[in-house]
Amino acid sequence: MFTSVLMIEKPLTPADVEFVTTLHGDDRISFFVLMQPRGKQDLLLRAIDDVALGEFDDAVREGEEPGGDRAEAPAEVALAHTLQALRDTGAEAVGRVVEDHPLDLLRSVVDETGADEVIVLTTPHFVEEFFHRDWASRARHKVGVPVLKLFSHAADDQPQGTAGG
Repeated sequence: MFTSVLMIEKPLTPADVEFVTTLHGDDRISFFVLMQPRGKQDLLLRAIDDVALGEFDDAVREGEEPGGDRAEAPAEVALAHTLQALRDTGAEAVGRVVEDHPLDLLRSVVDETGADEVIVLTTPHFVEEFFHRDWASRARHKVGVPVLKLFSHAADDQPQGTAGG
């Protein structure tokens, strides 16, 4: 059984599910999904990313995103949706919502599960990526297993990514 820890910030699209479940061919795969609530991320950085992507309407609406503890309920729903979508492919999937310090939790989950890899699947975060403060860049120095960074896309797009270790 191949074990992947999957870090996400929104529910997986069907294209994302297909991509992560077929990365290793016919190998049986088990996922431990860590869902970071969007409302617990920096509002200004999210808005800058939206503008950089040309998504001006999203940038304006960033302030409407539930923040703090109110961000956890939507994250729980998104996590449940993602876990079911992964299970529907025949993969094993469990997970939890990240409450604090996502990279500390990531390291403990990798250690506890004996994970073979970490997959960070997010929308682009240009400011954080430029300064190597994004999850994947920081995780590469903490977890001791390969870290694959993928960008989530709409259902009709294929995720793109970069590998690292």
